[in-house]
Order: sequence, then structure tokens, then C-alpha cells
Amino acid sequence: MKSFLALCALVALTASALHAAEPPPGAKAASGKLLSALVNGDFAAFLADGEPPFKALPRERFDAVVAQLSPRFKAGYTVAYLGELKQKGYQVTLWKLSFKDNGDDALATLSLKDGKVGGFWIK
Repeated sequence: MKSFLALCALVALTASALHAAEPPPGAKAASGKLLSALVNGDFAAFLADGEPPFKALPRERFDAVVAQLSPRFKAGYTVAYLGELKQKGYQVTLWKLSFKDNGDDALATLSLKDGKVGGFWIK
């Protein structure tokens, strides 16, 4: 009986650990807005909620990322929240981007502080 109870407890703990946590609401909204801006090539929307150093992103760099990723985004993609870190006062959230073109997935990281975007990287 003790073995059965231990097994039930192990299964319950494993199931709860496998259940993905929900992303923080602000991070979910910000990542959606940034991805939408990339898909639509909207430079102003991409920079709108950024801190001053983020807003200093050159238009050419943004356009290069849009040119590289736009075909993949437009073919379809899904976003999955992976987790969160605290780094140098920023809330850093991690996101898995899976593309319908069956190519490699990408990892996106979003850094937020006080509701402002400090960084957004896609690797």
C-alpha cells in the first residue's frame, strides 16, 4: 500500500511539474506586440514600448531581421512560453517559436523592466 501511495504521489508531482506555467501578462502582451510588429514590418510599433537604448535600434537592423524571418512568420508559426529569469533588474522571459515550414525552431528572449522593453532577441 505504501508503494502505491508513493507511486501516486510521484505521478502527481510529475504531472504538476510538466504543466507549463502561464507567462506574466505584461510579457505575453509585449511579446505578442513585438512579434506582430516583425511580421508586419512595423518599425514604429516595434520600438513603441522600448527603453531609450532599445529605441536606438537602427532601422536597417530591423529591416534585415524582417527580411530574414518574414517568410517563415507568414507561413505560420506558434509561440510557447518556456519560462522566466531575473537578470540585472529585468524580467527576462523565454519563448519557443515553432515555424510551419518545418525548419528549425527559434528561441526568443524578451527583457522587460517597469513595463518597458529593454531587449528582444530571436536566435
